[in-house]
Amino acid sequence: MSLGDYFGLRPAFNIVPLESGHAVLAASLHRTRFARPWSDGEFHALLLQPTVFGFLALRQGGPPRAAGGFVLARAAAGEAEILTIGVDTRFARLGLGWRLMLSVLREARMRDVEQIFLEVDEGNVPAIGLYGKLGFRKVAERKAYYVAADGARSTALVMRLDLR
Repeated sequence: MSLGDYFGLRPAFNIVPLESGHAVLAASLHRTRFARPWSDGEFHALLLQPTVFGFLALRQGGPPRAAGGFVLARAAAGEAEILTIGVDTRFARLGLGWRLMLSVLREARMRDVEQIFLEVDEGNVPAIGLYGKLGFRKVAERKAYYVAADGARSTALVMRLDLR
């Protein structure tokens, strides 16, 4: 436990571009957040594609290369999609998801993206709230899209944000 943890101080994070060398970190965190986790090989392969970009929240003063969250997106033909996003539960509600999304939206605009899409489990109320605050609106649903570890199925909400 660090002194910051002891005194209840919030840990500080730097938001940096997600690179193929971060694949193990992203996969490790993804594994804690999703029923069907992506491997470091999947992250690595995606990050080698020129249309794919993302960001990583690296903890300042923490263990070397300690990640608090990540976001991964793909852009093509004026549209982008959030492929995946995850924040370590230990750092939930500290604004990391907000900062990661702002970074990806800024990069999408620089890539001349006009619309960005994402899918979110209808039961993920905190994420839906975050996306709503960023201006995303529900445009469709995909029934029984997600499968939980226990086999239960849930609906994916398809959300869109117009950037232009």
